[in-house]
Amino acid sequence: MNDSDSSPSPRPVRFRNPRAAHNFQGRTCSIVGVGSYVPERVLTNADLEKMVETSDEWITTRTGIKERRLAAENETTSDMGAEAARRALARAGVSPEQVDLIIVATVTPDMVFPSTACLIQHKIGAHRAAAFDLEAACSGFIYGLEVGQQFIASRTCDTVLVIGAEKLSSIVDWQDRNTCVLFGDGAGAAVLQHRPNTHGLLTVCMGADGSKGDVLCLPAGGSAKPASPETIAQRLHYIRMDGRETFKNAVQAMLTAAREAMDRCEVSIEDIACIVPHQANLRIIDAVGSRLGAKPEQVYVNLHKYGNTSAASVAIALDEAVQEGRIRQGDLVLLVVFGGGFTWGSAIVEW
Repeated sequence: MNDSDSSPSPRPVRFRNPRAAHNFQGRTCSIVGVGSYVPERVLTNADLEKMVETSDEWITTRTGIKERRLAAENETTSDMGAEAARRALARAGVSPEQVDLIIVATVTPDMVFPSTACLIQHKIGAHRAAAFDLEAACSGFIYGLEVGQQFIASRTCDTVLVIGAEKLSSIVDWQDRNTCVLFGDGAGAAVLQHRPNTHGLLTVCMGADGSKGDVLCLPAGGSAKPASPETIAQRLHYIRMDGRETFKNAVQAMLTAAREAMDRCEVSIEDIACIVPHQANLRIIDAVGSRLGAKPEQVYVNLHKYGNTSAASVAIALDEAVQEGRIRQGDLVLLVVFGGGFTWGSAIVEW
């Protein structure tokens, strides 16, 4: 571990809210590499027309999704997360042996235990790393970034690997036309380290409202309703969602989180080079962007290709935005998410 750093401090940043300056009380934390992975199999809207009563026009109009990726039957969440991790590490120029901690955000772990993070640790050869899973639904990757940066800032770890990975096809009810059209599989990863003379992760805002947990949930399979013939017969091991209520809460929560992050950093929407929102529904993305006053070209969207990949969503989109040149060194990037719980969050990163 690196307990001392004689390098000069980064240029000062002013904050209206003193809580936002907590990053600079310890070491700063930067995203030094990103990577993603999506499975080969493509499920189009035309394919879904053959499975349930729906149409390409209905799906596209209401969601903006044209296709999604599905993992192979023998392809697990840890397989996808491991591949995204390898790509992120390669781009960061970091070996698996350098990783001190692996955090995996997922609602579709390979199994209840051991954690998917432990399985990925073994698959990528990160034998020194501690590992654990984090569950905040679609907000998991942002939550993971905040947890990871605390380990960097406190000097507990020098290198943290944060992964969002999901095999949502394993918990989608393919008989429910309202939900089966929405979700896909994939994984994204980010490597966190301290980099001298950079600010990196400027601030993270997080929130939750457990009173609305039943609006978007997977009812059975936990200790409240263990698996039984009854829960299986009632199809309680699949995603349940009240779409109207989810939409309403998602827009408001993402707006609140984005504005709080910008307020903390004293930046305006014009200062943000790229907004990477949770890829759940194009109407949600458009509503949030419009109410923030963002130009369409500021908002990165890949929803049409992958659907909603939950905790992997923002991680995959961030990687693709970087690879496409939408994000360059020195840019301010706004990440904003919403998920079951309800949970939500935002982050501003100086790239």
